[in-house]
Amino acid sequence: MWNVLLSFSGLVALIQLIFLPFFPESPPYLLLQKEDKAGCLKAMKQLWGEGNYHTEFDDLMKEKATTKGTKIMNVLEVLRERSVYPQLCTMLLLLLSLQLCGLKIFSTANLQESIIPYVSLGVSMSELVSIIFCSSIIDRFGRRTLLSGGYLLMALILVLLEISLLLSDQFLWLRYCSVVLIFLFIIAYGVGP
Repeated sequence: MWNVLLSFSGLVALIQLIFLPFFPESPPYLLLQKEDKAGCLKAMKQLWGEGNYHTEFDDLMKEKATTKGTKIMNVLEVLRERSVYPQLCTMLLLLLSLQLCGLKIFSTANLQESIIPYVSLGVSMSELVSIIFCSSIIDRFGRRTLLSGGYLLMALILVLLEISLLLSDQFLWLRYCSVVLIFLFIIAYGVGP
């Protein structure tokens, strides 16, 4: 029944899709992108209840003034922009390595066929836990600290993972250590980058 469990995320997405039209647009989106001042104030009242939101509105107006000269790019324009190629390549390599290293390690660990769905579920749960943890600490530590700490932790985990894979033929328990390191890598990725 693991396939039913994994398809549960599709049900949650469908529920969100059904109820999304009933929610107001984001006030910053309405003011900064659509330049709809009245809609922005109306959305603030819908989201936060009755009150005086002039300070928040003034902050958005200041942000609008500072970003007035910048051009907002769509996805295709970003992909055509040569200055972001190094960042895009880094992201793609990181995502591809995440996908491929898990497959290799799970096959190296000689996990039983019946356990693999639970390991996949565990990977998803560790991603969920890391996202919840990150959203609760990002204001305290800041993005820069989480990014640099996350990348350093990921590098350390990858070194340990490589060592455990190299020595897994001599010490069988290192195969399971590799699976644990994959979980830690995913958590470090979710908390940091």
